[in-house]
Amino acid sequence: MQKHFRWSSSSLGWVLAILGGLFATDIPATDWLQWRGPTSDNHAQQDWTLPLRWNVQTGQNIQWKTAIDGRGHSTPIFVGDWIYLTTHDPSADVQALVRLDRNTGRILNKWAIHRNVGPIQMHSNNSGASPSPASDGQHVYVSFHNRNAIHVTAVTLQGRQVWQRRVCDFAPQAFEFGYGASPIIEGELLIVAAEFDGDDSGIYALDLDTGKPVWKIERPINLNFASAIVAPIAGERLLVIAGAETMDAYDPVTGQRRWSVPTTTEAICGTIVWDDRRLLISGGNPTPGTWCINAAGEHRELWSNRVMCYEQSLLANNGYVYAVADSGVAYCWRTHDGREMWKERLFGGGISASPLLVGDELLVASERGEVYVLAANPDRFEMRAQNQTGESIFASPVAVDDTLYIRSGIQEDGKRQEYLIAISEKP
Repeated sequence: MQKHFRWSSSSLGWVLAILGGLFATDIPATDWLQWRGPTSDNHAQQDWTLPLRWNVQTGQNIQWKTAIDGRGHSTPIFVGDWIYLTTHDPSADVQALVRLDRNTGRILNKWAIHRNVGPIQMHSNNSGASPSPASDGQHVYVSFHNRNAIHVTAVTLQGRQVWQRRVCDFAPQAFEFGYGASPIIEGELLIVAAEFDGDDSGIYALDLDTGKPVWKIERPINLNFASAIVAPIAGERLLVIAGAETMDAYDPVTGQRRWSVPTTTEAICGTIVWDDRRLLISGGNPTPGTWCINAAGEHRELWSNRVMCYEQSLLANNGYVYAVADSGVAYCWRTHDGREMWKERLFGGGISASPLLVGDELLVASERGEVYVLAANPDRFEMRAQNQTGESIFASPVAVDDTLYIRSGIQEDGKRQEYLIAISEKP
């Protein structure tokens, strides 16, 4: 099959930079093309800086605030001049992809991907648009759960549908909590995790150009909500995922299993993080805990504790891992032995968003709309700022080109109105 040449995020960035110099256009410097960003670890670019403080009500350091119809927990992605995010609007009975202008926040398009969606059985803290989109720089790929199945759609950057595929059945029986795994791009493949207590439970690879199935990884018939991730681990690229009481690694090109370590618990929501040769995950059903394994040589569990980060992922950086538990307590552990470096209570509890690293700072958003700025310092806990940003946050914040983007909900006229908010010190 003939393949089209694809820009990687790095090559696309170089081309945009050259074009910007030639034509003096105001083209953004960097893209954020899928869940957990260019390096798959929720690390923003090291030299970006964000304001410590902002105020949505007064407009302090608020570049723009745009109302989004419906609800979604997906993070936005950034492709050139545009922002893409998904939403589910039950009142209009539609699951949609929204395109915004990156500089002004103005909504340019809202494309209905699925109409007549009908009711979706899910947890009250979930949404009908929780998976984040992914892009190869030419297309946007979105995944939705409806009518007891997972559907993936590819559209051009201008919204023209290229293909749509019903990937598999998805009809959980034990707990109808919904769906949340984000699709990721690896080479010429779109990788979609869909694990539940049914026969179609698995990880699926689709051809980016056509949507045709390439391979399927059979996964246990077990409720699991984690997004798979591809990462450079112990010198090779591996597709990794946790859940069903294991941590597993696969060849991302063929789907063949490389190794499996008995550890963790049955249901995992977070995405695996890594520190070169060590992989870490946290979860909580039915056994709460955080686990670390050795991913090179003798694959085995190195350490564990009973701290539960159920919805939110961990964040690893320079030999340490940072966590904010469901209880609202923040932790720092040393990755090679699990030694607790510090712990401190931030809030009373309730967190779904994953921490974000920007330079030497961690950003942590609670379900009550609080955003904490912490020093990414293993030696001591340091709170640098706290900012109320709306009244509820479930989507993970994203930082691109010296700007922080937060998807937040605010009660207006007795109902929740969702906003995408751009925060920056830019004039």
